[in-house]
Amino acid sequence: MRVDLFDFELPEAAIALRPASPRDASRLLVVRPGAPLADRGVRDLPALLNPGDALVFNDTRVIPARLSGIRHRAGGSGQRCEAMLHLREAPDRWRAFARPAKRLAPGDRIRFGNGDAGQAASEVCALSALDATVEERGEGGEILLRFDLSGPALDEAIAGLGALPLPPYIAGKRATDARDTADYQTVYAREPGAVAAPTAGLHFSDALLEGIDGAGIERLHVTLHVGAGTFLPVKADDTDAHRMHAEIGLLDAATAERLNAVRARGNRIVAVGTTALRLLESAAGPDGTIRPFSGATDIFITPGYRFRAVDALMTNFHLPRSTLFMLVSAFSGLDTMRAAYAHAIRSGYRFYSYGDASLLFRERIPTPEHVA
Repeated sequence: MRVDLFDFELPEAAIALRPASPRDASRLLVVRPGAPLADRGVRDLPALLNPGDALVFNDTRVIPARLSGIRHRAGGSGQRCEAMLHLREAPDRWRAFARPAKRLAPGDRIRFGNGDAGQAASEVCALSALDATVEERGEGGEILLRFDLSGPALDEAIAGLGALPLPPYIAGKRATDARDTADYQTVYAREPGAVAAPTAGLHFSDALLEGIDGAGIERLHVTLHVGAGTFLPVKADDTDAHRMHAEIGLLDAATAERLNAVRARGNRIVAVGTTALRLLESAAGPDGTIRPFSGATDIFITPGYRFRAVDALMTNFHLPRSTLFMLVSAFSGLDTMRAAYAHAIRSGYRFYSYGDASLLFRERIPTPEHVA
């Protein structure tokens, strides 16, 4: 499909730079294809679902994945650079988006932080620097880094030297601060590895979770480590030419069994966020049966995709021409979502990671199975 079909005008003032406080005070736009739009609040969520439905949360935890350092090359002067980690490939290797990528080449050494590297891994808490070698340089500013530390020692060094990776549409307008450390993390985050938050989950407070339990709605968790590729613009003119970056996910056998039981009793599976939805759809077979899943997924969902696992989706408002706006347009229909976003803009809804939310119900169209 033409990418310009997913474009729309968004006023700068609609971009939220801080989340609502408390978390569950955000607005919620309910979108049912063929029905009037409904302006509600996130706290209304338990009343909008049925007892026995299941909410599926992504329990990934954001790590401080933005590293700043200096490139060192034999016979040359140091060059400042930045690496945004986005996919772990081995205990000592991460794929990253680098700036300025054009000045980096395989074999270059980068020292992140300051001070002397080469201290023992047992002293990692005292490290003020972390060294890595550029092993590959790919397209779009992507590089492969091999760090001198590995496993938990590397994790601890990144935690000590890295910065929280706020999305560029927020980071470009203000500096990251201590409030973001809590705000940009879900209350149920437990599996470190994401470099971007599953932002629909940011709306949930402990009180809201208790209300969901009290309404008889099941809560289940999966893990998809969100990559920085989620922020990349679609530069191609046609969706077929866009390359999705892979992300690592896990859905265990016990969770798959419980999800299949939800469907078997006639209830709905509701994904909290596009990340949970992409993992559920990656794990679903042609007949809709959800199977255990462990590994990488680069699923790219555009209109024409036949959804197998998810009946409803809670998600924030996304960027124009983004893969996420394409996904929600596939879920509820392009015309429906264009109308919903126009209403949201007119009504003062707040957009993007720290913005308000929508609850989308699936467009039911009897089409042959097709994966875009």
